[in-house]
Amino acid sequence: MMDPRINELASRLIRYSLNLQKGEKVLIENIGMQVPIVKALVREAFAVGALPLVTVKDQEIMRAMILETSEEHMELMAKHELSRMQDVDAYIAVRAFDNINEWSDIPEEKMGIYSRVFYKQVHFGERIPNKRWVVLRYPNRAMAQAANMSLEGFEDFYFSVCNLDYAKMSAAMDPLRELMLKTDRVHIKGPKTDLRFSINGINAVKCDGARNIPDGEVYTAPVIDSVEGTIFYNAATNYHSNTFTDIQLTFEKGKIVEATSSNTKVLNEILDTDEGARYIGEFAIGFNPHILHPMGDILFDEKIAGSFHFTPGNAYTIADNGNRSSIHWDLVQIQRPEYGGGEIWFDDVLIRKDGIFVLPELQGLNPENLV
Repeated sequence: MMDPRINELASRLIRYSLNLQKGEKVLIENIGMQVPIVKALVREAFAVGALPLVTVKDQEIMRAMILETSEEHMELMAKHELSRMQDVDAYIAVRAFDNINEWSDIPEEKMGIYSRVFYKQVHFGERIPNKRWVVLRYPNRAMAQAANMSLEGFEDFYFSVCNLDYAKMSAAMDPLRELMLKTDRVHIKGPKTDLRFSINGINAVKCDGARNIPDGEVYTAPVIDSVEGTIFYNAATNYHSNTFTDIQLTFEKGKIVEATSSNTKVLNEILDTDEGARYIGEFAIGFNPHILHPMGDILFDEKIAGSFHFTPGNAYTIADNGNRSSIHWDLVQIQRPEYGGGEIWFDDVLIRKDGIFVLPELQGLNPENLV
């Protein structure tokens, strides 16, 4: 018997996140073989009169392709997948990785080709700016293990997060978005962190279940050359199947001039992928009340209650500071007291302390008001 929570999630994705209409084409891309949710998405797409297309990919097969790739081969892959992406109206990615480290032994040179050619053309160049899209993980044993939970317990957590009342959250986001649009100077303080930058003139965007599931952030971008100071990220992160802890970045005139971590060599190799990788493309404040601790999956970790992320690499065109890169690496600092606390100031006014919004107009985003 189908878990009714799967049907509820599929309905939210098709009808709310994508607002799919009769006659529109939607590409459903599944990395892994997550049959129940893909079947539910196909049925729901047909139910609204849309035309679903399905692609299934495998992490191990993708690894074999990238290990032996070349510029010519990746251009060919990008050509075919770009054509398909251009031909649809919407895109859903359902990703369930059995091993988050499956790509950890792919040389950075090969990963650079994949990022610089394929991902930049298909996703940064077409999908993100031109399509309605939503990306989600799907619960499996590997995710439950990463979260230190049983599979059943993780599934309960997953559906409570993903089937949150995002319309209610969306309304509570409006004052924060309006404040970000009026703000010039941002100052972030915390352990090993003293960071200043401007967001003047950059759009602010609500993430309320229309792009990522789970969701719960408002993002903008810093003026590209305005970032000064140092930041320490207290959430572990996984990029290109490499796990990093204790990342610390120092900025001068917007550029990362020093970067250290548990794997400083690979960290700097990633930041040297291209010129834009050493500049910041996104600043976002996270507040999903159900997500409290990092689990090594950025779709969850960047929404942690009381967190923010400050992202080296490509800026989104909808909140654009002009930075272009094949890298977009969301790095997270959690500011709740058990993680060391911290403060966010807008134009010399304290807006959040130790993960709790203090301005009356923003308190609707505090956990007790979103659950």
